[in-house]
Amino acid sequence: MKKIINNPHHVVTDMLIGLAKANPNVSYSEGFEVIFRKHKSAKVGVISGGGAGHEPAHAGYVGKGMLDASVTGNVFASPSPDRILEAIQQADSGNGVLMVIMNYSGDNMNFQMAGELAEMEGIKVELVVVKDDVAVPDSTFSTGRRGIAGTVFVNKVAGAKADQGASLSEVKAVAEKAIQNVRSMGMAMTHCTLPGVERTERTLADDEMEIGMGIHGEPGVHRVKMLSAAELAKRLTDDILNDLDYTGSEVAVMVNGLGGTPLMELYILYNEVEKQLQDKNISIYKSFVGNYMTSFEMAGSSVTLLKLDDELKELLDYPCDTPALKI
Repeated sequence: MKKIINNPHHVVTDMLIGLAKANPNVSYSEGFEVIFRKHKSAKVGVISGGGAGHEPAHAGYVGKGMLDASVTGNVFASPSPDRILEAIQQADSGNGVLMVIMNYSGDNMNFQMAGELAEMEGIKVELVVVKDDVAVPDSTFSTGRRGIAGTVFVNKVAGAKADQGASLSEVKAVAEKAIQNVRSMGMAMTHCTLPGVERTERTLADDEMEIGMGIHGEPGVHRVKMLSAAELAKRLTDDILNDLDYTGSEVAVMVNGLGGTPLMELYILYNEVEKQLQDKNISIYKSFVGNYMTSFEMAGSSVTLLKLDDELKELLDYPCDTPALKI
């Protein structure tokens, strides 16, 4: 697999240095793989993080109205507690820090450990865990559901609430509300290739796709023949709606690309998702179509629904200015 890199062992560092140089409102913490806002304000800090390979998540969401810092582990690997502690310290302005993580065992363990270290330094820390993937009740990487693209919505509302001057408990509460009301389902047509690793292709025929495949290449729950966009939209939305009743609700919709799917196809899928929701009396308040939580060059997509109330609508609309998302 051809990739534009220097050394496969330095891809995370090289990427984050490039991101910081390209975006003057953020800085890079050398040796810790942390991206943080240059200008602190007296408010609750919000951080997120995880393994590399899902860009623009999470470093691309550092900026006004969203994250104060992000921490990146090695490719598909949790960041170590010392890296996470650095992110907490960079985000802290004396009002506490909320950590938003996805539900994988390494992230759970390391972020909790870093939170304890921060508490020993007198920094108040809270943790929320996103579990939006309805594909499986359990997985190789986690106890309980996996966190996937719905994390972007949680980061958005938590960052907005913090920017409005809310307390740490209030920011955590709105993040938990978003977690309770967000669900995602994904599919993939190819696997991804890690930098410096020869492709080890599991057999996915040209006319096959996997429903419920994870963003680290975890196997899907169903392998099926290729579906049309309309059939795929029905399959993914049905799985979400069977898990949480959105009937009569206003929702935010995200059609997320996994890195190798053209925007043409994502918009075609969005069109079909909109039809499915309209048929079920579900009103779309805000839509997001693009690459928000990827897996290198994997071809595929996920659909995310967030059930909204007035507070969540206000926070989604709240201005943010980050490398990957501007509202």
